[in-house]
Amino acid sequence: MSRKIRLREALREAMSEEMRRDPNVLIMGEEVALYNGAYKVSQGMLEEFGAKRVIDTPIAELGFTAIGVGAATAGLRPIIEFMTWNFAVLAFDQIVNHAAKIYSMSAGQINCPIVFRGPTGAAGQLGQQHSQTFESWMANVPGLKVVSTVNPYDAKGLLKTAIRDNDPVCFMESEVCYSDEGEVPTDEYLIPLGVADVKRQGTDVTLVSFNKMVKVCLSAADELAKMGISAEVVDLRSIRPLDHETVIKSVKKTNRLVVVDESWPFAGVSAEVCYRVQKYAFDYLDAPITRVNGADTSVPFSSTLVDAWMPNPEKVIKAVKAVMYR
Repeated sequence: MSRKIRLREALREAMSEEMRRDPNVLIMGEEVALYNGAYKVSQGMLEEFGAKRVIDTPIAELGFTAIGVGAATAGLRPIIEFMTWNFAVLAFDQIVNHAAKIYSMSAGQINCPIVFRGPTGAAGQLGQQHSQTFESWMANVPGLKVVSTVNPYDAKGLLKTAIRDNDPVCFMESEVCYSDEGEVPTDEYLIPLGVADVKRQGTDVTLVSFNKMVKVCLSAADELAKMGISAEVVDLRSIRPLDHETVIKSVKKTNRLVVVDESWPFAGVSAEVCYRVQKYAFDYLDAPITRVNGADTSVPFSSTLVDAWMPNPEKVIKAVKAVMYR
C-alpha cells in the first residue's frame, strides 16, 4: 500500500523508523526538538524519542557538528540537521577534514556513520549568502557520499539507506519543496545510493538533473511533447557515487543530452556529467552536449533578478532546440 505524503513527512518517517530500529540513531541541530524543526521535518520526534535523542543545539554549527562526528566515531549514528547548507560552511572543517578522512587516516579502523542533512540551493529572496548550492562542493571530497533529492519516495528510501551507511553522507533537500506531495509506500523499503532514476521515458533528447531542477526538466518535457519532441528525464539522486551508466544508457537511445544544474557552471556536477558522457558515449552523440546552469554570479536578492538567474523550463526548451535543430 502507498499514500500521498509531503517531503517533510517522508524525511520524518525515515528518521523515526530508523530511530525505532536502532537506538544508536539520534538527531541534533538548531530547533529540531522544542520547535519541531525549522521546516517541521522533526515534528513530534521529541515527544516520541526524548531529549537525549532529539537534541536542540546552540547556533554553533562547528560545535554541534564536531559533537556529531565524535559521537559517530564512538559508535553512534547521528543525524546532523543544518537549518540550511549555507550555515554548514561554518562546519566544513569537521565535515571535510574529520568526517571524510577518519576512515582513511585510521587505516580502516574507525568508521564515521553520520548524516549531514538540510536544504540547499536558492529559495526565493534569501540573498547571496543563503542561496548557494553545495552538491559539487561536497562531492569533490573523497570519503563523503552526497545525495540530493526532493521526491518524497526517493527521499525516504535514500535517507534510510544513508542512516545505515557506515560512511558520512551529505543529504541535500530543498526548502521550497518540503510541502511537495508524492506516493510513498507504507511498507519499509530502501533505495541504494549511487543509482539514478528515469523519471520520464523519451526518445529524442535526454535531460539530466537532480533536486528541484528535476521538476524544471519535467515541466520542460511536458511543453516539448506539445512540440513533438520526446524528452527523457533522468534524476541523478546520488551525486557521489554518480550513476553515469544510467545516463549513458539514455544517451545511447536519444543521442542528445542537456544537463540542468542549479549551481554555478564552473567545475560543477553538470561539468562532471558532461565529461563522463563524452568519455564513454561520444560516438552516440548527434550534437554537442548543452548545459543549463544558474548564472555565473552570486544569487541576487531582487525577485526579478532571481528569476533571471535560475534555470527554468524556457531555458531548458531553448537548449533542447539547440541540440535538436543543428
